[in-house]
Amino acid sequence: MTTTLPGRPAAPTSGRKPGRHRVRDSLLTLTTYLIAVAFLFPLVWMILAAFKTEAQAFATPPVFFFQPILENFERALPTYGLALRNSLIAAVGSTLLAFILGLPAAFALAVYPTRRAQSTLTWMLSTKFMPAVGVIVPIFLIYRSLHLIDTLPGLILMYTTMNLPLVVWMMHSYMTEIPFAIYEAAKVDGASVSQEFFGIALPLSMPGISATALLALIFAWNEVFFALNLTNSDAAPLSVFIGSFKTSEGLFWAQMSAAATLTVLPVLIFGWVAQRQLVRGLSFGAVK
Repeated sequence: MTTTLPGRPAAPTSGRKPGRHRVRDSLLTLTTYLIAVAFLFPLVWMILAAFKTEAQAFATPPVFFFQPILENFERALPTYGLALRNSLIAAVGSTLLAFILGLPAAFALAVYPTRRAQSTLTWMLSTKFMPAVGVIVPIFLIYRSLHLIDTLPGLILMYTTMNLPLVVWMMHSYMTEIPFAIYEAAKVDGASVSQEFFGIALPLSMPGISATALLALIFAWNEVFFALNLTNSDAAPLSVFIGSFKTSEGLFWAQMSAAATLTVLPVLIFGWVAQRQLVRGLSFGAVK
């Protein structure tokens, strides 16, 4: 017989869950593992193909047991360095420029909104819905007249315009979560607009800045359509470097897999290291 103190619930007699709950949890866990395997399988298959010969990479049925080779990486490395440099400069440079332009805009729309603030945000986000193939011809003609074809400044400018709506929209959401009473207290103490921006908005929005910067970097790193049409050799990033293994002689699948593995490796490492900041930033403001 169990006794309980007044005002306190009785302690559970068993830590076991009902059978129905255990089955449900097991099914959810199994479903999670299946989804993870489905997402990771193409990546694992690409990495395996990078260590095969061309004959093994094209073999039907697929070859699962083979002697790994490094010749594909040796053939990809001579041109990998230049493409890696171009991708780093374009991705990091465009992200910095997008934040330099987007953070003040997001701050103004969040803290000092006008009657058309929401319309402005909607219009900026709507530019992301436009298909890239529909604007490539005028962009190419403008770039050609400004001598920006196959240049890193041209690629940085293109990626900045691509990521600017994302930066403004996401940072506006984060900055609106900051209690307005903080800004009012700062104004009472005589703080200027620049002091509110640099002293309040930016420090309190750091989780959002980290997550948005990581997303902008990934989008710029993975972009391929504009890179293929606006670069040739001097400013070609890694996305174009991968496509160079499809030539008039045929598709070198194993070498392309090696190039793709080298391309995704920096992003995978960076994303793994920054996963805590990414999750924290994406969930920032979800619960007040």
